[in-house]
Amino acid sequence: MTEHVLIIRLSAIGDVAMVVPVVFSAAKQYPNVHFTVLSKPFARPFFDGLAHNVSFMGADVKGEYHGVHGLNKLYRRLMAKNFTAIADLHDVLRSKYLRTRFNFSFTDSCRVAHINKHRGDKHRLCAYNNKVKQQLPTSFQNYCDVFAELGYPVKLDFNSIFPEHGGDMSVLPEAFRSDRPQGQKWIGIAPFAAHEWKVYPLDMMEKVIALLTKAHPSCRIFFFGGGKKEMDTFDEWCSRYPQCTNASAALGGLYNELVLMSHLDVMLSMDSGNMHMAAITGIPVVSVWGATHSFAGFAPWGQPKENIVEVDLPCRPCSVYGNKTCRRGDFACMRTISPETIVRTLESKLFEKPSDKVNDK
Repeated sequence: MTEHVLIIRLSAIGDVAMVVPVVFSAAKQYPNVHFTVLSKPFARPFFDGLAHNVSFMGADVKGEYHGVHGLNKLYRRLMAKNFTAIADLHDVLRSKYLRTRFNFSFTDSCRVAHINKHRGDKHRLCAYNNKVKQQLPTSFQNYCDVFAELGYPVKLDFNSIFPEHGGDMSVLPEAFRSDRPQGQKWIGIAPFAAHEWKVYPLDMMEKVIALLTKAHPSCRIFFFGGGKKEMDTFDEWCSRYPQCTNASAALGGLYNELVLMSHLDVMLSMDSGNMHMAAITGIPVVSVWGATHSFAGFAPWGQPKENIVEVDLPCRPCSVYGNKTCRRGDFACMRTISPETIVRTLESKLFEKPSDKVNDK
């Protein structure tokens, strides 16, 4: 029987993007095993064309497959695929229900394993008192552990979802395909996140933009994000800074955003989905961390420690996901990071040495 592994990760965009390096590496190491990723429909561009032995199944768990009735329908669809192993990389009620059905399916040849999220260690990392501040296993390692339990130990070997020269720019609108002047720097900025305590204050972010455009007037800046608030903010900034473009509004979809990201010189992001999306396109990603911390295991793929901008405070991190109100009340974890510090870190990725045009005030 041909081995066929089902990989379940029905979660937010960043978590699913972090699955990509592991799935790619597994597919490369086990070319005779077929891997099917089950996720929300938005994630298809991450996996289509990733490898000859990787396929994708979209499941709308808030629509067609909502509730127990919907999960039973999804289970019947999955059973028809004759999977030989189930890798639950999510470990929430939906995925637990599905894997339990497989465990009791009387199919002895189907192996089932699930992720260890190290919830106790994360609780201690974020504790107010007696905090244990140490690096926890990364999501990539946690995913690999599931594959190893199923009999597929994985050595991570991944650079980008695109070829070395980046994604095919011909799929993008004409405004993004015009000739790029030699030496012009392309900078992506994704200033938003799912929770406000992971977002660098917008007034300070605008100063970052002002410093960049003043120091590097020939550069182009592309904004990434979604939602009306985000779009309104981007449009305001674009009206004040001619070098800026609201990329997400113009590109029309996730795949096109990934293609453009692959041609950037650097991405500036919060601890967010865009951080992980940019990382799997193989470019440098400078990330700004406030309420959360990379010690929880969610640092982006392939990025050195010096690409993280943060301040060391006794209260950090106060939560795993950035969804808890600042205990201090002053948002010092973000407010004490100067725009100049962020610009210098970006410049260290753009040039061999940082520009001397920006100085701390």
